[in-house]
Amino acid sequence: MKNDFIDKLTKSISRLPSLGPRSAKRIVLHMLRHKEKVFQPLVEHMHEVMNNITTCTQCGNFDTNNPCSICTDPKRDTQLVCVVESVADIWAMERSHYFKGRYFVLGGVLSAMEGTTPETLKFHKLLQQVEEHDVTEVILALSATVEGQTTSHYLAEYLRPAGVKLTALAQGMPIGGEIDYLDDGTIVAALGARKPITEYQS
Repeated sequence: MKNDFIDKLTKSISRLPSLGPRSAKRIVLHMLRHKEKVFQPLVEHMHEVMNNITTCTQCGNFDTNNPCSICTDPKRDTQLVCVVESVADIWAMERSHYFKGRYFVLGGVLSAMEGTTPETLKFHKLLQQVEEHDVTEVILALSATVEGQTTSHYLAEYLRPAGVKLTALAQGMPIGGEIDYLDDGTIVAALGARKPITEYQS
């Protein structure tokens, strides 16, 4: 049986990460079977998020306020900045309650195939914030993938003239690992054992 409304919803859901047509169909069927308990609250929550969540113009985080609650937290060390690929990485880092500085979301990594350049990732904005806030250390917390490490090396060269201390995640960060998928203990170990980029490259 074909229904345009259901088909459109299924196609929309199937475009979400880690979901395909079959998973999307199961989700739609579940929501239709439980309209009052699942479907209606989901629609309401999606509207709330869409209408109230914004992007922080300082770090790129998602929050109800701009600047976000992390950037405006007086207890945060403004001279310590952790550079991550996505907001999901901020959420992962915050779970550990270990990092006490601020963040900067690149929004991806350098990729010639996808046309992602330093301009696309706003390297200049990161450098501007480093200089404006007298940042003393920048932690490059990018994924241990080829693209992530290439971006780390490029960023290290880009930021070096600013005279800031550059460090990268060390032990505990597995090769090919993405921060969003690491457990809290691994993140804490990787942050605690971070080392200078010069040593990291050798």
